[in-house]
Amino acid sequence: MKVVRSWKYRIYPTKEQEIAFQAYLEECRKLWNYLLSYTREYYKRTNKLPTRNQLYILSKKTKLFSQVSQNVADKLVKSFRRTIAIKKKGGKIAFPRFKTAERMKSFTYPQFGFTLTEHLLLSKIGEIRIKKHRKLKGKIKTLTIKKMPSGKWFAIFNSEVEMTQSPNEGQKVGIDLGIEHFVALSNNKIIDNPRHLKKAEHRLGQAQKLLSRKKKASKNRNKARLRVARAYERVVHSRRDFLHKTSRMLVNSYSLIAIEELNVKGLSQGFLAKEILDCSWAEFSRMLCYKAEEAGSEVVLVDPARTSQECSKCGLIQKKTLAQRQHTCSCGANMHRDLNAAINVLNRATGGRRKARSFRPETLGEKKPLSEGTRFFDDSGNSTCEGRSTIP
Repeated sequence: MKVVRSWKYRIYPTKEQEIAFQAYLEECRKLWNYLLSYTREYYKRTNKLPTRNQLYILSKKTKLFSQVSQNVADKLVKSFRRTIAIKKKGGKIAFPRFKTAERMKSFTYPQFGFTLTEHLLLSKIGEIRIKKHRKLKGKIKTLTIKKMPSGKWFAIFNSEVEMTQSPNEGQKVGIDLGIEHFVALSNNKIIDNPRHLKKAEHRLGQAQKLLSRKKKASKNRNKARLRVARAYERVVHSRRDFLHKTSRMLVNSYSLIAIEELNVKGLSQGFLAKEILDCSWAEFSRMLCYKAEEAGSEVVLVDPARTSQECSKCGLIQKKTLAQRQHTCSCGANMHRDLNAAINVLNRATGGRRKARSFRPETLGEKKPLSEGTRFFDDSGNSTCEGRSTIP
């Protein structure tokens, strides 16, 4: 089975090449704004959106490599289609807007215009030094050059990889995601929450305080802005490193992983928003799903309703506040509430005492082609389809 994988490498452009990159980003920004303005005027006249070919013709009037300019048009078309689809469903979303220089951060070669050897060769730019810290596998499909807020440049390749699966003979486990403990497993194992943002709050506050004192549009303010960006970048890197290592450990150790289908967007509207977003539950679930494909394990999403309130031993519902961390039941069950929830999650996924409820995978993000790795259930607990999760 063929799957698409991304490979991110740090590149080190010279000062001249960095100027060329900035010029490319500026040309992409101008082209985006021009095509967006044309699309709006065209829609006002005809009550229709222009076709992709019409935008392709308009995109030829730039200094960009032809594939790069066409990709800008493709992104605009996709953006309008996504906006219209969400509007039709009654969702709230703004239409695509004009971009400032700070909002245009990348440009893409969708098919050709680049060559990767020991260095990265880009059409109209030249040979760029690249740090290939790991071997790229598969056939390269696209290349994206991206500038981070910290000023670093990266090359992101998408490749098509032939994947071979070997069955995982590990045990089945249920997972309860939380804030006190990042992960509580149904076998009574705990993975603590590293609280990356809380550890870095003092350093971030100091950097932001220095930034606020600098004169606007000054060189010193730009230097202070970079210091803030690098401080946040360290937080992001430490969080992603933890998520990658934890998800890899789980898919290698267990044949079936049951996890809650959480509405992270809704949960992040409450008073625990900072802590919830720092945990990155949605990103962790996404990592579990695509790594399960390679490890030969399976990820099952279950309805999270009342997993903490329901007794995993007798099924009695007991309402609890967030302050109540211990689950005690008249049937004799006495355990931490997270362990009780993890056991309930596993029971729902494996057709135990209570079956898994029906799901709407589209509520987790855009509908995408399903591939092996995740199972969904109907109201009776029967498997309706097997495939990769659509968690964003």
